[in-house]
Amino acid sequence: MVDAFEPPGPAATKSPLRYLWWLTVSQKRRTITGAVLGSSWMVGLTIPPCLLSRAIDEGLRAHDTVALLGWVAALFAVGVVNAGLAISRHRTMTKVRLDAAFRTTRAVVRHSTILGATLPRRVTAGEVVTIGMADVQTMARSLTATGPGVGAVVAYAVVAMLLLSISPLLATIILVGVPLLAIAIGPLLSRIQRIGGSYREQQGALTARLVDIVTGLRVLGGLGGKDTYLARYRTQSQALRATGYRVGAMTSWLDSLGTGLPALFLAVVTWVAARLAAEGSISIGELVAVYGYVAMLVVPVASFIESGSDLARAVVSARRVTRFLRMTPDQADGPGSVDAPPPGCALFDPASGIEVRPGVLTAIAGSRLADSVALIDRLGGFCDSGATWGGVPLSGIVLGQLRERVLVADNDAELFAGTVRETVAGRVDARDAAVWAAVHAAVADDIVEALPAGLDSVVLSHGGNLSGGQRQRLRLARAICAAPEILLAVEPTSAVDAHTEALLVARLRTARAGRTTVVTTTSPLILDQADAVIYLVDGRQVATGRHRYLMRAEPGYRALVSREVEVEVEAR
Repeated sequence: MVDAFEPPGPAATKSPLRYLWWLTVSQKRRTITGAVLGSSWMVGLTIPPCLLSRAIDEGLRAHDTVALLGWVAALFAVGVVNAGLAISRHRTMTKVRLDAAFRTTRAVVRHSTILGATLPRRVTAGEVVTIGMADVQTMARSLTATGPGVGAVVAYAVVAMLLLSISPLLATIILVGVPLLAIAIGPLLSRIQRIGGSYREQQGALTARLVDIVTGLRVLGGLGGKDTYLARYRTQSQALRATGYRVGAMTSWLDSLGTGLPALFLAVVTWVAARLAAEGSISIGELVAVYGYVAMLVVPVASFIESGSDLARAVVSARRVTRFLRMTPDQADGPGSVDAPPPGCALFDPASGIEVRPGVLTAIAGSRLADSVALIDRLGGFCDSGATWGGVPLSGIVLGQLRERVLVADNDAELFAGTVRETVAGRVDARDAAVWAAVHAAVADDIVEALPAGLDSVVLSHGGNLSGGQRQRLRLARAICAAPEILLAVEPTSAVDAHTEALLVARLRTARAGRTTVVTTTSPLILDQADAVIYLVDGRQVATGRHRYLMRAEPGYRALVSREVEVEVEAR
């Protein structure tokens, strides 16, 4: 099946109403079908009162059994047709709502991948979860207005015309009364939007705190902070509950008016029609028809109110979604972006004076981890800098090409829920042989073999069922499996033992032979096997060469590697 999904353009995300309109026109045929079916069904509800009126006047009152049976048969046939229309309408509108929900979900997920590393700096995980669980459904529900909502307008006009043929007075009451009912609920809809916006803000913040508690439960338990965080969550949840009560109060009033006002309106019109029948202005059959028309009118009036309520809540949700979709990544292609240089070009960082030679294993040793991490970010194009690749500024290279050929393997890189095979293969469609080769290169064979289903074993979100060293090796296996032209790895062996580390670097050299690989480390086991070692002091290169040469020539390097100087670890 061809994937016809088109993400919303800038025009669709300018305002909540434009986004809701985009959801509507993105499925024009289905929306039009829903409107036609909804209108046909509601108009069909006006036919039984008319047929019943004829059955009374031309059958019962005239004592004409044939006519009575004919009208009853017609009434039954209309009922069957209306039942079929109702089923088709419901099925179509369900598809409309589901399409809108999935369309928004895909737009949000797609934009999350575009934002990349920018996402966690701009939006909390709880906010994204709330969009995916609450806002998506709220907006999808509002699209019901495109079916029964349109049908309500058509049915209202048809009933007005039918009553006009019976009594101009009754038609006037209908034409004036129904708009007044809609106007009466306007202030409530405005309050729902206002209070709903506050509720939505608090809901996102509370979900974010819940995500933090769940993901950090082990740490909180170890630090004894569970009670503190739970107390904060309790306070926020109570505040959210109070706001929820206010939203619920407004909604209950709206629901009550949606039922009560049409019933009151029905009583008024029926009383006027009864007076007209008593005066002889209309027949008994017409009185029954009027009652049927007005009773049927309860359905479209209720649809008016329900659609207005749904739309008010949808605007609040759409405002959050459009705000998210308007976010731009920190790095993006500019108008003058150029292609990446040909393979075999060197990376150069003027801020540190470091040049990474192509095709070799380079180790960067520095006393401050923050300096090494900042260097990798510059070489990987994850921040604004003067770094170049083959003489071309990284900031001016087409971002997709840069990310395709230069991979930064970070120790904080996410591990998503899925099988080991999916975790290691990542974005590539790797065969089992390639996955096993990457696992072997990262010395992760024992991890896979110890799991019950091998490559098909499940890895929990964040690697929750793995140790720190196991997560680190699977991250490295994923980076190796991606086979980038340039691999920049941050402390890839910091959580493994010395034996595993020695084996890992030997296998990494073999797996990455002929390709550019850069690792930040102060481990002698890795430094000794590197083709080139760069000694970093205060973020600047002070010496370069093989490990043994630097051990003899650079006292500071010797002190660092022999652990006479401790590496300063700073938060990124």
